[in-house]
Amino acid sequence: MDYVFSVRSVSKGAFTNEPGATHFLAVPDGADAPRPEHAMRKTLWYDAVFNASRHGPQDDAPRGDILFYVHGYNTPQETMLHRQRLIREGLEAKGFEGVVVGFDWPAANMALNYIEDRLDAKFTAFRLVTEGIANFARMQRPDCFVNLHILAHSTGAFVVREAFDDADDRPGVAASSWSVSQVMLISADVSRGSLAGDSSKSSSLYRHCIRLTNYHNPFDDVLSLSNVKRIGVSPRAGRIGLPHDAPGKAVDVNCGPHFDANRAAYAGLKFPAHIWYFNDPVFLEDVLHTMRGDVDRHEIVTRTPVGGALTLRRAP
Repeated sequence: MDYVFSVRSVSKGAFTNEPGATHFLAVPDGADAPRPEHAMRKTLWYDAVFNASRHGPQDDAPRGDILFYVHGYNTPQETMLHRQRLIREGLEAKGFEGVVVGFDWPAANMALNYIEDRLDAKFTAFRLVTEGIANFARMQRPDCFVNLHILAHSTGAFVVREAFDDADDRPGVAASSWSVSQVMLISADVSRGSLAGDSSKSSSLYRHCIRLTNYHNPFDDVLSLSNVKRIGVSPRAGRIGLPHDAPGKAVDVNCGPHFDANRAAYAGLKFPAHIWYFNDPVFLEDVLHTMRGDVDRHEIVTRTPVGGALTLRRAP
């Protein structure tokens, strides 16, 4: 079973590429995409996800982990669900016992729909917090604490940044206690400068997380300034990394050497330098250690210091 909450509209019994009401879905293993008939009652869905997140000895303060996966632009629902399953299966193979939840915002299956996708992302982003993070934060129980994490790909990083910023402007949400443990960005399609410590665009993001990890790849041609589909915006954090004045809770991991050493394994993927993360066991192991927080960020076994910067380890 895969859990998804979708903010797409429904027309003629199918999800569309336009914003709509929130649908809480439990997608069966055999389904190739989320569908309206997979919907559950909101309260039942929350309980199911919360219970699926729990692990550890039941008589010794059991805990839980919920990882929200936020997809990028030009991502049809079939692709979103496939990548969510790759994340779940890859993490479980490394020992993950929590649950992966997909946040499905309206993105069209057209590469040239970049601007409209970003507008839809901005319009629906706040529900990542209001319908997801904040509600699970309120469900914390004395006998089980659940850690909330986010893994955002490409324009999903923009969704997360906008969601946190918008939530802080909404009186009911801003007044409540909510936060996430780990925010992890991959191929982040946000400007490098917007993640500076003094940036108003990311102040809410930094305030409501314990740590932000930015995985970047200098070979990511999708995030290149020369990519006309992206309308020539400023240099992206997913390609060149965090700014030098990022706050102390932010950490950069350069994935370029690891990708370059293993690019033959991903030659069959469309835009391999942008999406290889979902298929890479070393990267997913790094994500698991990041969520666990069991060792210092500089001591995670999948990272090697190179010239003072952290680099994802090359596969043996």
